[in-house]
Amino acid sequence: MSLRFLPLVLVLVLACGCAPKLKLFSDSGDPLREFVLEGQARGKVLVLPIQGFIWDEPREGLLVSRPSVVQEVVSQLRLAEKDKDVGAVVLKIDSPGGTTTGSDVLYHEIRAFRERSKKKVVACMMGLAASGGYYLALPADRIMANPTTITGSVGVVFFRPKVVGLMDMIGVDVEVSKSGRNKDMGSPFRPTTEEELGIMNSIIERLAGRFLDLVKEHRRIQGPALDQVATARVFTADQALDLGLVDGVAYLDQVLEEAKKLAGLPEDARVVVYRRTEYPNDTAYNTLNQAGPAKPALVDLGAGRLLPPRAGFYYLWHPGAAD
Repeated sequence: MSLRFLPLVLVLVLACGCAPKLKLFSDSGDPLREFVLEGQARGKVLVLPIQGFIWDEPREGLLVSRPSVVQEVVSQLRLAEKDKDVGAVVLKIDSPGGTTTGSDVLYHEIRAFRERSKKKVVACMMGLAASGGYYLALPADRIMANPTTITGSVGVVFFRPKVVGLMDMIGVDVEVSKSGRNKDMGSPFRPTTEEELGIMNSIIERLAGRFLDLVKEHRRIQGPALDQVATARVFTADQALDLGLVDGVAYLDQVLEEAKKLAGLPEDARVVVYRRTEYPNDTAYNTLNQAGPAKPALVDLGAGRLLPPRAGFYYLWHPGAAD
């Protein structure tokens, strides 16, 4: 069918309530399938991309739906756990982090997968693996960074948009009836009190403390190095290596070889991915693991969800959050 008739077809389908569902793209209802990228020997290394903002809500667009990052990663881990030929999983991470809960859930699922299955897990950081993107790498047997990776940002941030100044300018007010003085803590409609600020800071300290405790547990970092990590700044790959945040600096192909050695797999073991769509000339660098096309104009990419940010606590390096 000629593309020039596509708008007319869409109008007719939408106008007819009894028309069958039209699927122009794959979506989360399509099953994940295994595709072999390279290798022929017995044994497999799964490449599992983890990219973008981490949370547990799906992305709904006009034409396609995309599962949340949490849903997609856990689904792939479940498939890898059932496959006896999968000896290792390479987490290919390119993420600024996300919500505290989304990041922590993935940390838990990856750690549980490794403990249950006894399969090797290697984290391969690409351009960005900051805050929650680093958090979920902690359970891996090896954490490797690309030479140009930016990582770190071990900390938490609390976003709370404020519109009180704008409301004063336009003469609008909001009346609130509440059961306790802190019930509307963090309200965007009024300034934050000193008591509320203290409460919020105590929550931030607890969440940040959890993150730092996990870094100490998994990476055995102490003393001045830990003090520097606790500032929540980002680091280059070589700086992260010096601090002990990563085990080495390597490219993806070298990380795949490392994963094969850790798992005791032959050099020509198969490198596989789970996708819903087959791509010609596919490689491990392909990031199109989630449902739907990469950047169709009618699909919500999620960038607007942070501008202004939704109120909440995040393991996030915010400068890297825009798509």
